[in-house]
Amino acid sequence: METLKHWSLLHECIVVCLLFTTVGKGSACEAPSSPECFRRTAEAPEYRCEWSMNKTTESDVTFDLYMNNVIRNKDAPKETWIIITKDELGIVEEEYYIWVEARIGNSSCASTKTYVVLSHTVKYEAPKHISMSWLKNNLSVSWTASETHPAAAEILLRRDAHRTDSWGNITKHTTSDTSMHHVLVENLLKDTVYQVKIRHRSTKALNPLWSDWSPVVIVPAELEQKPEVTMNITLSNGTRKVALTWKKMPHAATYSLNDTQSSNGCNCTKNRYRNNTTETTYTTFVSYSAVKISVIGRNAAGSSPPAILQIPAVQAAGLKICDNTSDLRERLKKKTYVELYELQDGDSRPENVTHLTAKSTKKERMDMKDYIRYLYFKHKCVGRKLQTVTMCIYYQKEDAPQREPQNFTAFSETHTSTNLSWKAIPSADQRGFLTHYSLCSVKDSSQDERKECHKISASVMKYRLGNLTQGTKYHVSLVGVTRVGEGPEATLTINTPPEKPVNVLWSLCLLILFFLLTTLCTCILKRIKENIFPAVPTPVIPDFIPFQSESQDFLERKEEVDEMTLLQLHPEGKSVPEDAEESAVLAGEWEEDTDEDEDNERWDSRMSGESSDEGLSPGSTGEALRSSREGEMTDVEQLDNEIAMLIYKKGLVFHVKRDSL
Repeated sequence: METLKHWSLLHECIVVCLLFTTVGKGSACEAPSSPECFRRTAEAPEYRCEWSMNKTTESDVTFDLYMNNVIRNKDAPKETWIIITKDELGIVEEEYYIWVEARIGNSSCASTKTYVVLSHTVKYEAPKHISMSWLKNNLSVSWTASETHPAAAEILLRRDAHRTDSWGNITKHTTSDTSMHHVLVENLLKDTVYQVKIRHRSTKALNPLWSDWSPVVIVPAELEQKPEVTMNITLSNGTRKVALTWKKMPHAATYSLNDTQSSNGCNCTKNRYRNNTTETTYTTFVSYSAVKISVIGRNAAGSSPPAILQIPAVQAAGLKICDNTSDLRERLKKKTYVELYELQDGDSRPENVTHLTAKSTKKERMDMKDYIRYLYFKHKCVGRKLQTVTMCIYYQKEDAPQREPQNFTAFSETHTSTNLSWKAIPSADQRGFLTHYSLCSVKDSSQDERKECHKISASVMKYRLGNLTQGTKYHVSLVGVTRVGEGPEATLTINTPPEKPVNVLWSLCLLILFFLLTTLCTCILKRIKENIFPAVPTPVIPDFIPFQSESQDFLERKEEVDEMTLLQLHPEGKSVPEDAEESAVLAGEWEEDTDEDEDNERWDSRMSGESSDEGLSPGSTGEALRSSREGEMTDVEQLDNEIAMLIYKKGLVFHVKRDSL
C-alpha cells in the first residue's frame, strides 16, 4: 500500500509539472471550473458530476474527469457533465479527489482539485411545477418536493413594474407533504405583480448543495372580486339557450365555467366538466330542469370567488302524474338522461337530485323513497342541445295524507253563508298525488241531520259555503284526498247570526231628525232667496169716493181717471202752502206731453155737470168732499201736517210724494 501511495504522489507531481509547462508555453487552453459530484437525493443510485467553462472558443474541446487519478468519462468527452452509477464505481470510497482536464488540440489545462465525499453530497434539481396563491397579504408558494422531508429554500422577488430594481432575498425552511414543498412569504402587496425565482437544498444531507435557480415566475395580483355576469335566457322547443356576458377582470388570464348539469353527466358535448375561455362571452344550452352555473376568473396566483347563477326549473302549470316511468326500470339509451328532484313545497332548486344515465346501475335506479313526491325530467340530446321531452310528478308509492289542511278558518259570516280559507297540506305530508278536497257541513241541532259534502279542486284554497239557515250552529270539516284515500280532517264550528227586528225608537229618531233637517234647510233657502231676490212692493191705492151719484146709471159707469191730484184741505182763511202750489205746477208740467186738453175738457165737463145737478159752488164742493170722507177716512184728518199727492196714468201709480210740513 505504501508503494501505491508513493506512485500516486509521483503521478500527481508529473501532472502538475506538465500543467506548468503548458501554461509557460502560452497555451490557448482555459481551465474549466472545479467539478461537483453529487446525488439528486440521499437514496439515488447514481451520481452526477458537473463543471463549466468560462469561455469556449473551440468546438473540438474535450474533457477528462479524474476521480482519484481514474478517468470516468471516456464515452462522452465533449459534455460538461457525466452520470456515474454505483456499479461503475464498484466499491464507493468515502473520499475522492476529483478534477477536470480540458484538451484543445495538443494543449491541455486542468481545473483545481476538489475533495468530496460522494455519499454525503446531495444537490436537488431546480424547483418545478411552481404554483402560487394569495392569502390576504401573504403569498403561498409551492413546488414539487424532491424529498419528503423539509428543505431550505431561497426566494428572490421584486415588483414586475420595477424590473431594474435589485432582488429581495428571503431564506426559509419549507413545510412538506408527500409531494410538495410549501413556503409562505409574508407582508406583500396582494394587488401588485411580482417576479419570483426559487432554489432549494436538502436539510438532511451532510454536504447539501444549492439547486439551480428556477425560471423567473410572474406572480399576478390577487383576484378579489367575482365576475360581474349578466344572463339572457331564451326558451325554444324543450331547451333553453343561456347567453352569458361579463366584464373583463384586471389580472385575469382565463375564465372557467361549470354547470351542475354537465358535472353530473348530462351533456351533449365532448367537454363534460369544465369550459375554459379567454373571452368575456359564453353560450350554452340547458334543459328545463334546475341548473346552477358558476363563472370563475383565474390567473397564475389563483382564482376569483365564483359568480353563481341559479336557473330555476321551468314552472309548468298543472303537472300530472307520470303515466310512463319505464326508464326507471330499464337501462336508458345513449344520450338520454333522467333527473328526479325531491320536490319540497315547490322548491325549484332542491338539493337531493337523482341523476340517471345509460351507465347508471340498477341500485341507483331503484334507490328512491316511498311517499315522496319527485319532479321527473327526461332529456335527450338533439344535435348538441339538451332537450326536455317529459316533465311530470312521480311517486314511487302513494298513501293517504298524514296531516290535515292547515289554518282552516271562517270569515265574513252572514245570515245564510260564510267564507272558508285554508293552506295546502305540506308536500312532505301529502304522501301521494292530491286529487281534491272534501268539505262537509252538518247542523248541530239534530243528530239525524245528514252531512252536505262538496268536492273542491286541489288547487283551490278558498270556498264560499252558502244555503245556511239563520241562527243555526254548523260543524264544518275539510280533508285532503289522494288516490289511496282521505287524510285527517280539519274542523271548525260556525254560528249564523239570527235576523234582527227593526228598532222602532231608532226609526222615530231618524224621522224626527229628518223633519228638523228639512225645516232648517227650508228656512235657510228662504233666507237666501230673500237676500238674492227681494220682493217687489205692491202699490197701495187708498179707497177714495169723492161723490156718490144718486143716479144708478152714473154708478154703473166705469170710472176712468187719467190724472188726479189730491190736496190737503185747509180751513178757511188759510192760504195754500207754496209746496202745494209747486206740486200742482210740477204735475201740470209732467202732463204736457199727454192729451192735456182732452183730459181737462173731460174733467171740466164732469165737474160742471155735478155742480149743475147739485147746485153747489166750488166752496160747497170742498165741504161735500169733507163730509163724505168723515166716516171712512178718519186717518186722513189726523194728518194735518202732510200733503199727499198721487199722480195716476191709466190706473198706474207713477209718482208718490209726501212732504212733511
